Amino acid sequence: MPPAEDPDAVAIEPPASFAELRDRLASGSVRLPKRLKQIATFALAQPDEIALGTVAKIAEDAGVQPSTLVRFGQALGFTGFTDLQAVFRERLRNQVSNYDERMLSLRAKAEGASKSAAFLDGLCESATRSISSLHDRVDIEAVEEATRLLARAETIYLVAQRRSFPVTSYLSYALGKLGVRNLLVGSAMGTDPETLSFATGRDAALAISFTPYASATVDHARLLAENGVPLVVITDSPFSPIASAARIWFEVVEADFQGFRSLSASLALAMTLALGVADLRRGTATD
Repeated sequence: MPPAEDPDAVAIEPPASFAELRDRLASGSVRLPKRLKQIATFALAQPDEIALGTVAKIAEDAGVQPSTLVRFGQALGFTGFTDLQAVFRERLRNQVSNYDERMLSLRAKAEGASKSAAFLDGLCESATRSISSLHDRVDIEAVEEATRLLARAETIYLVAQRRSFPVTSYLSYALGKLGVRNLLVGSAMGTDPETLSFATGRDAALAISFTPYASATVDHARLLAENGVPLVVITDSPFSPIASAARIWFEVVEADFQGFRSLSASLALAMTLALGVADLRRGTATD
């Protein structure tokens, strides 16, 4: 016999769009248990997989049971997972530009094309999608605030590991060329905590990490925040373990091709910050 409905229960209006869904999850207004939060993190980091995958495949990739996907949809006000998936599919349809359609058409016709051409095609398309998503979603006021925060720093500490490290390594090179003092954290000797202990409130840090989050980056970001060092973060989800430590954080979700994600959008945002910092410092120096 099904349980009686709670007469005092208030129906939750489901999000009408992916942007509304993302904002609701990021606001913390929806309290989710551990497994549902795990799905939320996966969904925001890989929305295309939610839009196109089967329940069984999504559950496998997210590391949960299929029934948990249904409960996740219901927690957000949907009747089940199918209605939730429709929001992700609508997002995907809205993202498809004329350029994407042309590229898809070319691939469909080029059955005899070389694998190298197909790889280049796919990687260029995913990079284009990543850049387009960043351009449409980034908060320019937050970019300007982060630029001012970094420009005030005596030294900018750059923190990343694994896939994110190329972004900070190039950023260190660019900042050096622009005359901005910085320190790239990533010692092969394992002395990063000692290096970070020199950072103070007069400095600032930029930390970057994406799913699966590098434990060293999480530890370094928390250490910096605990020591009062202003922290700017680039990550891929409001549930990222380094987002909560940041003064300002940016959500960047890179599109993938055959499971590989480019760094095009992350590099574009990082270089925007670098150029902005150099421009502010140049203006201050000439005042």
